[in-house]
Amino acid sequence: MDMNYDQVVRSAEAWMPIVLSYLGNALLALLTLLIGWWVINTLTRRISRLLSSRHVDVTLQGFIGSVVNIALKILLVISVASMIGIQTTSFVAAIGAAGLAVGLALQGSLANFAGGVLILLMRPFKVGDSIEAQGVSGTVDSIQIFHTIVRTGDNRTVILPNGALSNGIITNASRQASRQVIFDVKLAFDADLDSARAILLELAEDPRVLKTPQPAVVVAALGENSVTLSLRVWTANGDFSAVTFMLNEQVRRRLLDRDIGLALPSRVVRVLRGSEETSLVD
Repeated sequence: MDMNYDQVVRSAEAWMPIVLSYLGNALLALLTLLIGWWVINTLTRRISRLLSSRHVDVTLQGFIGSVVNIALKILLVISVASMIGIQTTSFVAAIGAAGLAVGLALQGSLANFAGGVLILLMRPFKVGDSIEAQGVSGTVDSIQIFHTIVRTGDNRTVILPNGALSNGIITNASRQASRQVIFDVKLAFDADLDSARAILLELAEDPRVLKTPQPAVVVAALGENSVTLSLRVWTANGDFSAVTFMLNEQVRRRLLDRDIGLALPSRVVRVLRGSEETSLVD
């Protein structure tokens, strides 16, 4: 009995430093985990507030906050595991290999993801803007991480990948508060230009036409059988289409009421094997 007791004491004395050392490392690792977790959550909240104060898109705010939070917590867990003696080298290598494999498999999606981040950060357009890009014209319905959804004038929904969208030319018709309407009219070569100019300026008195800059009528081109008068007016962005449609409807009628002739198509005569062929050229 005394012998067994002595063996237990000797075993305890041999293992006690190891247990105390391991227990100390475990307590230190747990303390590090708790403090690190709190610091990461605090940092994530501050990043979200910073992005919000800079008016970054709400979708991007949540995404960046989640990515930062998850990435830092993974690093924290790996660090804590190494503190208690767990070998993390193979674990880190496995994560790296998995990330590389996923990256190669999702090249197109990652390009769209990067494009979405750029669009949400740089804000070349926003929801509600009228844009033209990738051969599509319409109003932006929503901007997502991978795609931008555009609604066309005939109420079709077009989904544009953000990768191509961010690398292409984008025309944003809603970015400026005002737009210039350029309306060209081809008149007969002997038409009364002063009367035609007066008619165009009368139409420019529409309340939707801005007074500054002032409306102007210029001779834009001289053809063989025609003179092109160009009316230049500025409107609020929302009135651009309405003013253009009004001019399309009113100009011809006003000119004909004042006996101001519009240019006629030119006649081109071709003779083929003794027969005469006539075609009209605008």
